Amino acid sequence: MAVVIAVLVVVVGVLVSIALHEVGHMVPAKLFGVRVSQYMVGFGPTLWSRTRGETEYGLKAIPAGGYVRLVGMYAPAPPGHRPRKGWFGEMTSAAREASAEEILPGQESRAFYRLSAPKKVVVMLGGPVMNLVIAFVLTLIALSAIGVQTPTTTVGAVPACVSTSSDDSCQAGDPASPASKAGLRAGDTIVAYDGSPVSSWDDLSSAIRDGGTAPTTLVVDRDGTQDTLDVTPAEHTTQTTASDGSVTTQTVPYLGIYPTAERVHQSPATAVSQTWDMTTGTVELVAQLPVKVVDVARATFGDEPRSADSVMSVVGVGRVAVDVAGADQATVVARVQAMLLLLASLNVALFVFNLIPLVPLDGGHVVGALYEGAKRTVARVRRLPRPGPADTARMMPVAYAMFGLLTVMGVLLIYADIVDPVRLT
Repeated sequence: MAVVIAVLVVVVGVLVSIALHEVGHMVPAKLFGVRVSQYMVGFGPTLWSRTRGETEYGLKAIPAGGYVRLVGMYAPAPPGHRPRKGWFGEMTSAAREASAEEILPGQESRAFYRLSAPKKVVVMLGGPVMNLVIAFVLTLIALSAIGVQTPTTTVGAVPACVSTSSDDSCQAGDPASPASKAGLRAGDTIVAYDGSPVSSWDDLSSAIRDGGTAPTTLVVDRDGTQDTLDVTPAEHTTQTTASDGSVTTQTVPYLGIYPTAERVHQSPATAVSQTWDMTTGTVELVAQLPVKVVDVARATFGDEPRSADSVMSVVGVGRVAVDVAGADQATVVARVQAMLLLLASLNVALFVFNLIPLVPLDGGHVVGALYEGAKRTVARVRRLPRPGPADTARMMPVAYAMFGLLTVMGVLLIYADIVDPVRLT
């Protein structure tokens, strides 16, 4: 049941994210007077649609995206334009003609291409910004409303020994842990270490690390009474494995306690910081996207293992959600929180990916609007005639090429996520 719910959450979350992305385009377009003839979630055959006013709202069979049809996306050919011969020229002319046919008689002023450059930018950025807002809201709910599991200074368990085995079990000859020798018990709350008050697990960890292995005292609150215990930390060797597989060995002071944990509600500033970190991390990932896709291909069709930070399709995201939902030790609250953060990261990916400055992505249309605005600004400064709208129809060959590449990439990632999925553990 948990797995089924996880899949449903991802599917519904993706559909809602796509739907709101398109709302981010549609609302400002309508406010600026552009006629929006269609609002569709998905691609392919239409499963359901209703017309309200001048807009048809619908749901299509393939939930791999969505679109709003803004009437008059492409301006007519500029005066004196000579059509290019060949396939590229035919493609550009066809785009202009299809755009012109959508404009109803007497509504030429409502065409998208007639908007000012700033308004075009607002319309095209509306979708990605909506995804960023969704990501922040989901992160805010996960971190501030639900809270983050945070270790406390209350002792949850006291191991009996300083273990020398890989599974932390006590073997014959292992020395007793300093905490157990000092008489520390589960349920004790450490309020001071080496004479300094501690109020968090970080404070306590820092105090133990800075104090070394010299004999010291700690003050605990036990059933409302404060007791002072003498303790001498031991040396303990730990190994840390980095993402590149390298192993670092470190010897640290060791007390021998496991903390309890409680959910701490984070401030909205933490949600802002987390959203920013997700965004910058996604920007770095997108910048390396060609390399990452090649790595996925090598892992799928070769002997190389697939890395944990590999790019994924929606299928891969769904499989991660299933792994989260099926985690044996995870509570319901922890699973819900993980789902929220997973959907937040997906929306950040939609935000960043759509800003790539190539059509048919939103970033490509933003670049076209900025180019148009720059030309008009230069003309105004130089007191030249006002240039017409940018001839973005000429970018149709690029749009088709990008569509082809995105299709190939999508098919590859879906296949990889089926035969060689990313594993959380």
